[in-house]
Order: sequence, then structure tokens, then C-alpha cells
Amino acid sequence: MTIELYCFGESGNAYKAALALELSGLDWTALKVDFFGGETRSQAYRAEVNEMGEAPVLIDGDVKLSQSGVIQAYVTEKSGKFGGATPEEAREVMRWVFWDNHKLSSQAGMTRFLMNFLPEDKRPAEVIGFMQGRLKAAYAVLDAHLKGRDWIVGDSVTNADISCCGYLFYPEPFGFDRAAWPEINRWLTNIEGLPGWKHPYDLMPGSPSDRA
Repeated sequence: MTIELYCFGESGNAYKAALALELSGLDWTALKVDFFGGETRSQAYRAEVNEMGEAPVLIDGDVKLSQSGVIQAYVTEKSGKFGGATPEEAREVMRWVFWDNHKLSSQAGMTRFLMNFLPEDKRPAEVIGFMQGRLKAAYAVLDAHLKGRDWIVGDSVTNADISCCGYLFYPEPFGFDRAAWPEINRWLTNIEGLPGWKHPYDLMPGSPSDRA
């Protein structure tokens, strides 16, 4: 049975789920969510897809899951990949997924939205500046951790990498200059070199150009 993923190209959280599925080799298909058209805020979406009004959502037969970290964990259950080679590594993977969700992706997603998807006259400069400061601190943590490492945990790609890279391939400005962080840059190059890797706008339906 083909796994279905409700997603859209502009979502870094959806990218984490889609990239895990793509790299795992599992059979899956993308179902486009019209986020900017208000689909996730509709009564139908909340009643039939996700009461939280969010994407991504994975459907696999009777299994329905939301939240990217949970979906990544399910991909690991199904494929045996990305979970860490030992119980110690598995806990470390989880630690970095939680860190990313709280310290990196949540900040990057909000800042990117405020800077690119709001009308120019409604972009709160003080909030954006504050968020970029928090992001800079997160980049520093990740860059320092990656020194001397190819991957965040262990000797191969895990959900820690797939989670932490979720927003870092997007071209829209949000306060991330890849060239300014040499260890992160090298690590992102490693991810781009994985068989099956795709940019979020190539992996999932929907991009800003669709609304241009």
C-alpha cells in the first residue's frame, strides 16, 4: 500500500517527513495541501485530516499521524533506517530532533514566514530581528557540534539530520547565510549527496512561483 503524505513545498516541517520517506525507499505519494488558500483552516480539513489544522499528515492504511518528528519515527519503524545504530544513538537522535523542533525549525519557520509570506507593510521588524538573534544562537550550536563530524549522530544520516536540515535548503531569506557557517555548509553538502535527495520544491508540490 502506498503511503500518502499531506504536504506542500513551502513547509520545512513537511519537508522533514517527505525527505525521510524519499530517502527510506518506502512507496509514498504527496497530496498537495493548499495552505495559502486556507485549506488547513477549513472545517473539512480539521474534521477529516488533522484536528490541529497542520501539515504534514501521513496516512498508511489505518495509520494516521501528524507532527514531523512522529512521522519520521514511523518511517524508521517501517524501514529500519535513520533511528541510530544503538540505543544510545537512538536517544541522541531524539535529543536533536527535540532540539530542532524547539530551537531551530520553529524559529526558522516563523521568521521565514514573516519575512516572505506576509505583505511588506505587515512585517514586524522588531520581531524579525529578535527571531534572527535566536536563530544565530541555534546555528552556532549546530555548527560547533558538526566540527569533525559528517553527521549529527553516528556514522550515517539519521532523523537528527533530516529534522535539523528542514528549513536550511530554502532560498527565501530568513537570516541564514550558508557560507557563514562552514561546518553546517559541509554537512548540508553531505545531505545533498545522499542518493534520492531532492530540494523541497522538487520533492513536494507547491512553491512561491505557483502564486507569482
